[in-house]
Amino acid sequence: QVQLVESGGGLVQAGGSLRLSCVVSESIFSIEKPSWYRQVPGKQRELVAIFNSSGATYYADSVKGRFTISRDNAQNTVYLQMNSLKPEDTADYYCAVYKSGLWYWGKGTQVTVSS
Repeated sequence: QVQLVESGGGLVQAGGSLRLSCVVSESIFSIEKPSWYRQVPGKQRELVAIFNSSGATYYADSVKGRFTISRDNAQNTVYLQMNSLKPEDTADYYCAVYKSGLWYWGKGTQVTVSS
C-alpha cells in the first residue's frame, strides 16, 4: 500500500509563497499521476495540479501561472510551489497518486492565506 506524507503548509500573507512536499513511500517510478488536490470544508475536493500519464502537467485555471508541480525522483517526493497566494487559496491540500487501479491519498496539510 502506498503511503503519502504531506508537509509545508502554514499561515502566509496574501502575495506570499509556500512549497508543499509529498513524500511517497515507494519509488516514484512505480506510481502514476502524482497530483495535488485541495478542499475547503463544505465543498468538493478539487484538482489543483497533476502529472498526467504522459508526464505532462495540468493546472486548474485558478492557479495557472502561480503554482508549479514538480517531482524529485531520487527523493520520491512531489512538490507544489505556490506563489502569489490569495485568500481564496486557503484550503487543506492533499497529495494523491495512482497505482494498480487505486488512488492513494495523504492526510493533507493546511494552507491559510490571510488578506
